[in-house]
Amino acid sequence: MDGYDLRHAADGNTENLKVYKDPRAAREIARYDAVGNYRPLKTAPNLKRGWIIETGSLEGLEMALEFFYPAALGLWFSWLQGTLRPTSFRETLGRQSGMYRVTQLITEKQSEDLIAHCCSSDGGCLRTILWEIRPGEPLRSLPASKLSLAGLPSDHMPLICREVCNLVVAAARPIAKGNLPKMG
Repeated sequence: MDGYDLRHAADGNTENLKVYKDPRAAREIARYDAVGNYRPLKTAPNLKRGWIIETGSLEGLEMALEFFYPAALGLWFSWLQGTLRPTSFRETLGRQSGMYRVTQLITEKQSEDLIAHCCSSDGGCLRTILWEIRPGEPLRSLPASKLSLAGLPSDHMPLICREVCNLVVAAARPIAKGNLPKMG
């Protein structure tokens, strides 16, 4: 085969994979897990297996990667060039307005617990977190390996998290609302 192919990392040498020739097939593969549940977070560790996409070109490879892991290539290139600027958790919450403004009331302990739950690689997200709670204040609720690109295999594209995602911000809202003073 000419060009490039993509497959689930766990399917490395597996044969009898379902073959796709169109890189746009990645959009549908990434949309649902193995039992048909919608995957709102494309970097969750529940990507179904059993497929191979023969992209035929570098452009096809890039397209498929964008469907699997939106913005991953751009973040990696930015990191390689030294231009990636992570945004801290508190900075992200500080930008929230409207119904999400209340997230600024989440406590440090609640923040760490939420991040440990939502961002853990075993069930949450596979991205490597490069942001901190506040500038100079690292996360304490996740293992050091989750917070650094050092030690990642050189033959894999890293999945980088430069800023807390909207799913975590949304999950912070009901927690923070519980911190509002009781009226009456």
